Amino acid sequence: MRLKPVPEPPADFDALREYQRAVPLVPGDTDDCCARLRRRCDLPDRQTANDWLAFLRALGLIEETSRGFVRTDVEPTPERVREGLRDGVLLVPEALAALRDASPDDPLTPDDLFAATRDRVPRHDRARNPDWEAAWRNRAARLLGWLALVDLAAPVAGDPGGSEVAAYVAGDGL
Repeated sequence: MRLKPVPEPPADFDALREYQRAVPLVPGDTDDCCARLRRRCDLPDRQTANDWLAFLRALGLIEETSRGFVRTDVEPTPERVREGLRDGVLLVPEALAALRDASPDDPLTPDDLFAATRDRVPRHDRARNPDWEAAWRNRAARLLGWLALVDLAAPVAGDPGGSEVAAYVAGDGL
């Protein structure tokens, strides 16, 4: 199963480790884990914390047990995160295919990725959010940022850490 949430990528792996460490070693229920994530990682709301829980689970950095969420002893390395992205996050295979087709003369933008994956957006997301296109465009930008963090994508235009839209080509890890 591939999960949909894609939070804003952190600046580096030390920050990702902090998100993982915010999940307890002793299983905690969703509410407790979201509260810990919000408090320890200064997240704005419960939904953002819940998205982080799902995403960390997709990366294999935390597990959901019958007693709640618990962090794993897996170190968040670029290789581990690459594997988690490929195996656990919705539309990553499509993003990687689009990156393989991109070139410095025609790099992949978040809008390009959204256009390439638009038909794969789950129907219920379209139905429940009147502004689903903007939400999924933003998700495409965040996904490309994650792929760049683990060298599956390489920025070639814009400022990937700023407000300017960046464009990408395949990274060294692809």
